[in-house]
This record gives sequence, structure tokens and C-alpha cells, in this order.
Amino acid sequence: MRWNNLLKPNLILKGSVLNLTPDIIQKYGLKGLVLDVDETLVPIRVASASVELQQWVEQIRPSVKLWLVSNNLSDTRIGGIARSLNLPYFLGAAKPSRRKIRQALKAMNLPVHQVGMVGDRLFTDVLAGNRLGMFTILVEPIIHPDVALRSHPVRNFEVWISEILGASMTPKTRRITKVDKSSGK
Repeated sequence: MRWNNLLKPNLILKGSVLNLTPDIIQKYGLKGLVLDVDETLVPIRVASASVELQQWVEQIRPSVKLWLVSNNLSDTRIGGIARSLNLPYFLGAAKPSRRKIRQALKAMNLPVHQVGMVGDRLFTDVLAGNRLGMFTILVEPIIHPDVALRSHPVRNFEVWISEILGASMTPKTRRITKVDKSSGK
């Protein structure tokens, strides 16, 4: 697979992971989700799940199997978030390494094409998911209010480099915010 395909998500979700609905999950035939943690589910320095995130997990839990896979090494922080959401997790994934994601896939016991890799980073989450043949979903990062006024330099750099390598930010599928039930889109 060429670099431009490895860095191109199947779906670019407008907004945060909280905009990923059961309807969207069903539309793409997903039975499981591997979720990044830092800035995908919680801001980088936050050690607990928000009420909104807890509600979102409870809303989608009946539709899919869920697993957290984080590059972060802090069991206190990531484990605490995972326990508050009642979700299994792996630390120190070193994404784009596929090892811990493969372990999550094995534990889910689902075909790789039925599992979405959800994250806020191209060079870790999307790259790792695409290397495994997963359905990749890029979300906007959840940033702590103290940092929100500054730009997001790592993500901006990743987008710039990926475009130089030929991966446009047009998703392989398309960008959506929510599924319109009346039209089936």
C-alpha cells in the first residue's frame, strides 16, 4: 500500500468522537471500535471521563464491542479512564505499531474489516488502522480549554506532510456529521 493510502482515513468525522452515532457505525457495518484515548476521548492532561463521554459509551455499547488502545504509558490515568467507562484497554501501544491493536482485535474476535480504528492522529491512529485493513475514522481532537486558544501544531504538521506525500484530506469514503435516516445517507 502506498503512503498516500496509508494516511487517508476512510471517514473524517466533523467534530469529536461524540458525533460518532450508532447510525453511522451501522451504516459502515462496524461491529467493533478500537479507540485512541488522548485527545480522542479526553484532553491530554485530563484523568477522567466526562459525563458526555460516559453517556456516549453507553449509547454505542449495545451496537459494538469497544477497546481502548493508547500510546500513553500511565496506567493510573488510562486505566482510570478505562475503568470509569467499564472498557478493556492496552497501554504503551507505540502506534503506528500494530501489536496492541492486533491483541485488541483478537480479544474482540471480529474480522478486521468490521472494526473501526478511531483516533485524532494520522501518523499513529489512521496509519496503524490502515496497515491492518481496518476501517479508519479520523475525529477532531478534544483539547483542554487551557490549550484551545493555541493551534494544534502536531496535527497540522501531520496533515501538511500527508498532503505532500499525496494523501489528500478527502476521506476514502466521505465526510459526514450524522446519518440522515430519511434519505439513507
